[in-house]
Amino acid sequence: MSTSSWFSLSFYLAAPFWALMILAPTWKVTRRIAGSPLIVLPALAVNLVLLLPLFADFWPVVSRPSLAGLQHLVSSPEALTALWAQIIAWDLFLGRWIYLDSRERGVHPLLMAPVMVLTILLSPLGFPLYLAIRLAYRQNSGVAGATARPVGRTMA
Repeated sequence: MSTSSWFSLSFYLAAPFWALMILAPTWKVTRRIAGSPLIVLPALAVNLVLLLPLFADFWPVVSRPSLAGLQHLVSSPEALTALWAQIIAWDLFLGRWIYLDSRERGVHPLLMAPVMVLTILLSPLGFPLYLAIRLAYRQNSGVAGATARPVGRTMA
């Protein structure tokens, strides 16, 4: 399989989970699937397939990090694709946490959809945005059907 195919595959393996969390966030099946941290395994499998043959190249860079070492490492398409698959897996793991936490707090799915998309594209922006949104919501009481309300709002 070509490096380009592995690169694409890492995203395509994660995309169905993102689609469920964004397009069907209230579906029981989505909650059950996203409830498992194992959803990141397909992207991590791509990472491992590419990483293991290059382990001797990766180890010095991760054990004694340097900018020059990282630049040299990512000049290899295989190494860069392995890192890409790791990023895809990490973003999915982070998105999974955001999804589960937002559902528990009762944050409306229409508010969460753009946050989730931003997390897919640029998790360093999506994550702090969610943390800011999260401040406005208190934890759900755990009672079935209970809905969290933004802090400071009262029911009339």
